[in-house]
Amino acid sequence: MSSEHMQIGEVAARTELSLRTIRHYEETGLVTPSARSQGGFRLYTETDIARLMVIRRMKPLGFTLEQMRDLMDATDRLDSGEELSAEEREEGLAQVREFERMAAERVTDLQTQLARAEEFAATLRERLAPVRLA
Repeated sequence: MSSEHMQIGEVAARTELSLRTIRHYEETGLVTPSARSQGGFRLYTETDIARLMVIRRMKPLGFTLEQMRDLMDATDRLDSGEELSAEEREEGLAQVREFERMAAERVTDLQTQLARAEEFAATLRERLAPVRLA
């Protein structure tokens, strides 16, 4: 086995995703192992890991599997090295820009939620402060 290829266990450790999640992403077409060993084990490359990391970062922002697939398709086309027409290239870039906009919006929403959660925790600490002093 080439040192460039990793089995699913190493990929799971590096990405902090479960084996089940990685297999699910494979079943849904989000990521495909680059190769299989003679024994049939899935083999992944650094490129596959990078793809899984993008997916992992999209998940907490609430992107659906379909949206993840759409972004992956757009970036795959842009990164394919094949000659794209100006229109195809701009369409792909427009899709990526839209995902960037949605991600920024969701990050702002999460920051607001975090601030509210921190305020709530502070309120509870203040309420318990007199009890701790007693």
